[in-house]
Amino acid sequence: MKKEYTVSGMTCTGCQSHVQQALQDLAGVQHVTVDLANKKAAIEMEDEVPFQELQAALQDSKYKIHEGEYKEELAPLPAIRKKKDNKKGTFYCPMHCEGEKTYDQAGDCPVCGMDLVEEASNSTAKDTQYTCPMHPEVIKDEPGSCPKCGMDLVPKDVDESAEDKTYHKLLKKFWISCVFTIPIFLIAMSDMIPNNPVLDLLPMKVWNWIQFGLSLPVVFYATWMFFERAYRSIVTWHLNMFTLVGIGSGVAWFFSLVGLLIPDVFPAQFKTESGAVHMYFEAATVILTLVLLGQLLEARAHSKTNSAVKELLKLAPNKAIIIKDGEEREIAIDEIQVGDMLRVKPGDKIPVDGVITEGKSTIDESMISGEPIPVDKAVDDKVSSGTINGKESFVMKAEKVGSDTLLSQIIDMVNSASRSKAPIQQLADKISSYFVPVVIGISVLTFIAWMIFGPEPRLVYAFVNAIAVLIIACPCALGLATPMSVMVGVGKGAELGVLIKNAEALQKMNQIDTLIIDKTGTVTEGKPSVEQVFGSESFSDKEIIQIVASVNQQSEHPLAEATVRYAKDQGVKTAAIDGFESVTGMGVKATLDGKKVWVGNDKLMETEAIDCPEALLAKATEQQAKGKTVPFVAVDGLLVGFVVIADAIKSTSKQAIADLQALGMEVIMMTGDNQHTAKAVADELHLDGYHADCLPQDKQDKVKELQAAGKIVAMAGDGINDAPALALADIGIAMGTGTDVAIQSAAITLVKGDLHGIVKAKHLSQAVMSNIKQNLFFALGYNTLGVPIAAGVLYPVFGVLLSPMIAAVAMSFSSVSVIGNALRLRTKRVGK
Repeated sequence: MKKEYTVSGMTCTGCQSHVQQALQDLAGVQHVTVDLANKKAAIEMEDEVPFQELQAALQDSKYKIHEGEYKEELAPLPAIRKKKDNKKGTFYCPMHCEGEKTYDQAGDCPVCGMDLVEEASNSTAKDTQYTCPMHPEVIKDEPGSCPKCGMDLVPKDVDESAEDKTYHKLLKKFWISCVFTIPIFLIAMSDMIPNNPVLDLLPMKVWNWIQFGLSLPVVFYATWMFFERAYRSIVTWHLNMFTLVGIGSGVAWFFSLVGLLIPDVFPAQFKTESGAVHMYFEAATVILTLVLLGQLLEARAHSKTNSAVKELLKLAPNKAIIIKDGEEREIAIDEIQVGDMLRVKPGDKIPVDGVITEGKSTIDESMISGEPIPVDKAVDDKVSSGTINGKESFVMKAEKVGSDTLLSQIIDMVNSASRSKAPIQQLADKISSYFVPVVIGISVLTFIAWMIFGPEPRLVYAFVNAIAVLIIACPCALGLATPMSVMVGVGKGAELGVLIKNAEALQKMNQIDTLIIDKTGTVTEGKPSVEQVFGSESFSDKEIIQIVASVNQQSEHPLAEATVRYAKDQGVKTAAIDGFESVTGMGVKATLDGKKVWVGNDKLMETEAIDCPEALLAKATEQQAKGKTVPFVAVDGLLVGFVVIADAIKSTSKQAIADLQALGMEVIMMTGDNQHTAKAVADELHLDGYHADCLPQDKQDKVKELQAAGKIVAMAGDGINDAPALALADIGIAMGTGTDVAIQSAAITLVKGDLHGIVKAKHLSQAVMSNIKQNLFFALGYNTLGVPIAAGVLYPVFGVLLSPMIAAVAMSFSSVSVIGNALRLRTKRVGK
């Protein structure tokens, strides 16, 4: 049996793992799934486990389990260090410690201490004003020259992004830290110079006090945030990189302070020939400065990981030309309303989504579809926000504005997917949860081992190597391994016109071995047109098209629209109907002039027991064998004619299917069209299989059947009838040219609506998964080698020891190397 409970007190994936493990350990529990986002725990049990036992399993923790619904009162998060600028926006942790949780202010992650990263916003950009650097009272709406002195005007009040502010703030602290750390380092290293000329100026005890004074700005200003983060990590027991850095450098600095104030408490091993205790101010400050350098480099690298979104944001224009009462005037983009008529001039960016009502042009859609060839557009063709007009002017009608535009939806989807977690990250999360306690344990064992087995001065060796172990370990690199690759990969997909809803879809796409595709709008152009009309002896061709168009005028199906459009072009007037009813997957029926009328496929004719003359059926079958779609027309229970509709196969479909098959995917077509048409299309495309006369339930059942056989199934479609199968498939792939319902049900959307986008998605998934594995190898390999070397395992054989300062260099660059490897995805060639 399976029961669902509500769990309160969970804030991050660590909480999720703890609750899941505690409940899983109970006798009688077979499997537990904990949903962090919805605060739910689904428990599969042999027999029902008493609720009191479930409560007892969590009684020693902050988590509580509840029967039924429970509205949790959210406790305040641990204090987040607020930036002085109080920058408003959307911020998230780059390590995704709390899943997709975001904050509205800059600061530190309350779990891992990392600087929160600002999400690129798709809000409308403000109009930029320009001013003169010599005469600030001069303000213009456009660039130019100052009317007073002739100087070029410069942008006024340029808003700096939060990540740039973080970078510049860290840069300032880094230079301050360097200014005070370098003298400390030179004083400490003077012992290596023969006869130490520094001692001729002042005795070492005085120099020690100077080192102490110089270390104060480094410890208590430039790098004090590391100690704040370390303290918070211990209090909340979310141990992380800053726990290790804080303990290691803090112990070294405090040791030196005690040695400076009360040197007599230390044994002779820690003292120099002059009787002064050996100071580690230089080790503490150099370590902290190098960690600060690592944070600085990370801040710079982070700004590149979401560069794809920033490039998309640049596409959004600030202004548009509206046509009202026969006059054209310029307005701000956020003033546009649905239905407004807009003029788009040559070279302008299209302001919102809409349809061309007058004129024609070629549109560069490469920035949102990934296809470099401009597309010809004419009256009734749709255009998208952010795409660039060619050399002709046209008038368009606004259909979607603000956050409803395709560009805004792409940006939102990319941002959301970038914050999601891939299943492979569970491995890194599990390792990270044990990482810091294990490293601290190794540090303690290192100290003990050197105390017992080390050469003299044993205490000094033990102290230095224990600190080196703490400093070199870097759980941060492990935590960043997956999210950095996901963020860059999702952005790369957006550039290619492949929109990925979440990281799980990006990972699972790599495992897909079976693809189910629809026909209309997926394999074909989705722009059907009527070729011929066949009527019986009692109904003329004109009467047949009038019946079809009259019934279909209330239907939104592409085939119905094609018949209505054909009737209009032929000058045939439609008539009023009653009792319109759509029969899913079959067709429509209604009453026309008191007669019962059916328009649909052969399955509808069979279901409604329509009398079908052999002669008409033979003609229809002949057209179906050519790959044409044939809707039948019946009046009062008798088949009286049919319409021949052609929907050309996309020029890219055949090659795309061949490429998918070469990647090891079995491609199966499922269509509501008849057997003859489906076979003709399948033969032309060399598909691995096909199924005709499919209802939406048939597609869903086929997905279940394949999944039960162990297949990893992707479903590609574009219609409302595809939505159930898209949602059930392991990966649902929607054509961006299709319906909103299909797109909402899918995990991947292809902006161009081209099967070749699936090839790109497959290649992208392979590249991202390979990149993640490389990052995990770097992070795990680095720590696996670095910690033992820092502990001194090479000393007995090679006499090699790792200075804490060298360990700090290695640690600082480990995270940067992971981010740098992830950034390689930006330049990787994906697909053909």
